[in-house]
Amino acid sequence: MKIGIVITAAGRGERFIQAGGKGNKLNAMFKGKTVFEHTLHQALASGLPVRVVTRPENLPVQQACAKHQVQVTLLASGGLGESIAAGVAATADWDGWLIHLADMPFVAPHVFLQVANALRQHPIVRPSFQQQPGHPVGFSSALRKQLCALRGDNGARELVSHQQVHLLHLAQQTIVQDIDLPSQLADSE
Repeated sequence: MKIGIVITAAGRGERFIQAGGKGNKLNAMFKGKTVFEHTLHQALASGLPVRVVTRPENLPVQQACAKHQVQVTLLASGGLGESIAAGVAATADWDGWLIHLADMPFVAPHVFLQVANALRQHPIVRPSFQQQPGHPVGFSSALRKQLCALRGDNGARELVSHQQVHLLHLAQQTIVQDIDLPSQLADSE
């Protein structure tokens, strides 16, 4: 069973910019690398295949992917749903997908592996921390058609809300931590 990680990196990061951030938050420096590079390194360290969906104009993300020979799907995304659909469609030979948000650099490699292992027995797997849903969210190939039809900015929320979801209760708060504001970059130094 071939399970891989789709990193969605095609958002505009509007909250980050509205809060005073400069440019795309994924390219902001954080502990010596960009936010995206941290996320990419964590995913690659899992040993699972990785595909990135990003905007055509986001050259730093594309360059980081090229450096690590990670395939990229370019998409002027109108929302997370479109990004997920594009990533799943581009990896039709996979049997399952871990959908991960590029602004979540704290998720450790072993979390990706735990979700992937649980996905071998369940059609949807989601890690949680103290009743908070986290990432990555795993989907089996039984949901390929629905994933490829996603649109809008709600990602796969509607799909998850209408299906049985296997929750992995984890002790890592990192599965719910993202970077949305410039102040979070300083807090994490």
